[in-house]
Amino acid sequence: MVKLASAEMAEKRLATRAAFGATLAELAEEGVPVVAVDADLTGSTTTKKFAAAAPENADKLFNCGIAEQNMIDVAAGLALTGHVAYTGSFAVFGTGRAYDQIRNTVCYSNLDVKICPTHAGVSVGPDGGSHQMLEDVSLMRGLPNMRVLVPADYAAARAAIKLAAKTPGPVYVRMGRAAVPCVYDDDVELELGRAYVLREGSDATVVACGVEIREALAAADMLAEEGVSIEVIDAFSVKPLDEDTITASVAKTGCCVVAEEHSVHGGLGSAVAECLARKNPAPCEFVGVQDRFGKSGEFEELLGYFNLDAAAIVEAVKRARGRK
Repeated sequence: MVKLASAEMAEKRLATRAAFGATLAELAEEGVPVVAVDADLTGSTTTKKFAAAAPENADKLFNCGIAEQNMIDVAAGLALTGHVAYTGSFAVFGTGRAYDQIRNTVCYSNLDVKICPTHAGVSVGPDGGSHQMLEDVSLMRGLPNMRVLVPADYAAARAAIKLAAKTPGPVYVRMGRAAVPCVYDDDVELELGRAYVLREGSDATVVACGVEIREALAAADMLAEEGVSIEVIDAFSVKPLDEDTITASVAKTGCCVVAEEHSVHGGLGSAVAECLARKNPAPCEFVGVQDRFGKSGEFEELLGYFNLDAAAIVEAVKRARGRK
């Protein structure tokens, strides 16, 4: 089992995006031939911190301006010259606007490009529905050769960025804007294709990723007060999915709830449903955005508004258990 954050650490809040530039600087210092390619958002994505970390890094950050399609093509060219290329931008632009280039230039040729946008999901908050990307996991998960990682906190994001460097070919790392509680120990190492049981239980399985991990753990605490024992799994690696860990848990508990800060269509929920349909059919409920665009508001408000919070997971668990 991976080491979780101490009680003291769990009180701290950091944004997953804050790990990006700092981790690229670590990789460069370790001798990994990393470069960063951004689309005029180097401050927000924190790639600017990578460039500022060492004098030699200044020439390893390429700001393409507001031209996300070109950003992907530049990254592809750098990958072809032996670099490990990371792209920035916001998720709505870095995946949506550049989808054709990711599909036909990066994935079709299986290039060593790591798509690492920030500001995904409703955590973008006041920027509103136009910027709250809720379809990106679905888009990236559907691409051949693409792997999809959704870290829960700063430490997991750091681990994901490092894991991407060690994984040949395209990798998608989804990061958010909002500061979230720490889940993992600072030096956690995560594996591709692994899910992690963060809390053992017997009455229902909750599979979550990203910011929904903190909500799932809070829901488990709430249900424990009612005598209901919940197993919480972090499906950090959405693709490839750790089907063995998930099916073993559901075989034990008899039902499943999937929670994600993403549309209920095509993301983690779809991946888990496909897995269980093949291997262990069981009652499932899905906590996610219900086929709609986002809305302007503060992050914490939006979690409640879209029924993405711990209370929504509690109700979903009760529904799933009622269908056993």
